[in-house]
Amino acid sequence: MFTDDSKVVLCFGDSLTWGWDPVTRGRFSFSKRWTGVLQRELGEGYRIIEEGLNGRTTMWDDPIEGEKNGKEYLVPCLESQMPIDLVIIMLGTNDMKERFALSAFDIAASADALAQIVQRSRAGRNGESPKVLLVAPPPVGKLTDWAEMMEGAMEKSLKIGRYYEINARNHGFHFLDAGKIVKSSDLDGLHWEAEENLKFGKTVATKVREIV
Repeated sequence: MFTDDSKVVLCFGDSLTWGWDPVTRGRFSFSKRWTGVLQRELGEGYRIIEEGLNGRTTMWDDPIEGEKNGKEYLVPCLESQMPIDLVIIMLGTNDMKERFALSAFDIAASADALAQIVQRSRAGRNGESPKVLLVAPPPVGKLTDWAEMMEGAMEKSLKIGRYYEINARNHGFHFLDAGKIVKSSDLDGLHWEAEENLKFGKTVATKVREIV
């Protein structure tokens, strides 16, 4: 049961946060999603809000998949869920799609821009801004069905963590590199199997306790 004193953590991301299962191509149950693991690890003193959307980009309109622009939804999301103690942003994988033609540097800059929106907001307690944990997505794995769509993504994904870390340090965000924790499944190269969700949820729980 949550109380008025429970710390609110908003997890803003894409299919990795939504809980895409690369084995079934469906959705993991809440208990197996990393956000569910995070809730279980942190316990009743915290309330985890899942805000994952398959295909979500940082700030780019997708001409094929439609309403996936993270920037367009971020402010309404912050206002509808406030007060928020911490916002975890893990986006960037979908920005690597060939159709966007973005560099690793530009993808990191786009994620940084979202974190700055949170930092400038008053969606925290008592009109203050929430804390921000910026998470760099891990390198892609063995691409299968989506290889052509993600052409060039492997090279970008190997560079991206460094840029996220630099931006987090420069702007005062907390940082986590998912690539040092989990491995993308070779079933599709993009998503995490159950064990990786478990590892990531537990690691994020430790980080959240340090921050909040």
